[in-house]
Amino acid sequence: MRWSKSLSAGAAVAAVAALVTALLLLWCEDAGQGTGSSSMAETATLPKLREDFRMQNKSVFILGASGETGRVLLKEILEQSLFSKVTIIGRRKLTFDEEAYKNVNQEVVDFEKLDDYASAFQGHDVGFCCLGTTRARAGAEGFVRVDRDYVLKSAELAKAGGCKHFNLQSSKGADKSSSFLYLQVKGEVEDRVEELKFDRYSIFRPGVLLCDRQESRPTEWLVRKFFGCLPASWANEHSVPVVTVCRAMLNNAVRPSDKKREVVDNTAIHSLGKADGS
Repeated sequence: MRWSKSLSAGAAVAAVAALVTALLLLWCEDAGQGTGSSSMAETATLPKLREDFRMQNKSVFILGASGETGRVLLKEILEQSLFSKVTIIGRRKLTFDEEAYKNVNQEVVDFEKLDDYASAFQGHDVGFCCLGTTRARAGAEGFVRVDRDYVLKSAELAKAGGCKHFNLQSSKGADKSSSFLYLQVKGEVEDRVEELKFDRYSIFRPGVLLCDRQESRPTEWLVRKFFGCLPASWANEHSVPVVTVCRAMLNNAVRPSDKKREVVDNTAIHSLGKADGS
C-alpha cells in the first residue's frame, strides 16, 4: 500500500516536471520570436533583404558622422553598399583618406540657422540621427540645445524634405519624466519626433556604448573597462559595442515593417546586430 502511494506520488511529480518543462520550452520559443530577436529564418533572409534593399536605389543621410556611432555607421553603410547616395550633414567638412569615401556627399551646415540649410535635408529616403554631446563638454544649456533642439529641427527638415524612415539614436532609460537631465531630454526628443509622423520611425536605446573614442574621456574609459570585467550576460544587458548598434540599425532598416514607431532596446540591439553572425 505504501509502495503504491509512493509510486503514485512519483508519477505525479514526473508529470508535473514534464508539464513545467514543456511550458518552459514554449516560453523560450515565444521569447525567441519577440521584437528584435533573430530567428534562423530571419538570419537566412538577411542577405536577400539587403539585396532587395539595394535594388531600390535609396538615398540616406547621417547626422553626427564625426561622432563614434556616426563614424562607424558610415563605414558600415559603405561596406554594405546599401544606398545609391550617401550624405553626411554636419557643422564641418570631414577628411577621409580611404577610396571608399570618395563618393560621400558632405553638407556643411550651421545648426543655429538650420532653416537656411533646408536644401541639405532634401531628397533622402532614410535618415540616421547620431547627433549628440555631453553635459560635461557643453554644459547643461549646450547639451539641451544639441541633443534636443538640433535633433528636433533636423528631423522637421528631414520630414519636410521627403524622408520616409527616420532612425534616432537615443539611450537606455530615456524618459521625459526622468529627474536626470540626460534621460529626460532623450525621452522628450523621442516623443516630439514621433509627432512629425514619419512613415517609419525607429528609436534605438543602447546602454553604455563600448568603443575606443578618438577623443579621450577618462570616465568613459573606466566604465568600458568595468563592463569588460563583468560576466557577458550581465554586460550585454547594460552595454553594447558601437559596431553592434550600427549593424542593428542597418539590419533593421532593410527589413520591411508596417510599424509607424518601433523601439529597439539594448537586448534587441544585440540580437539585431548579430543576426547574421557579424
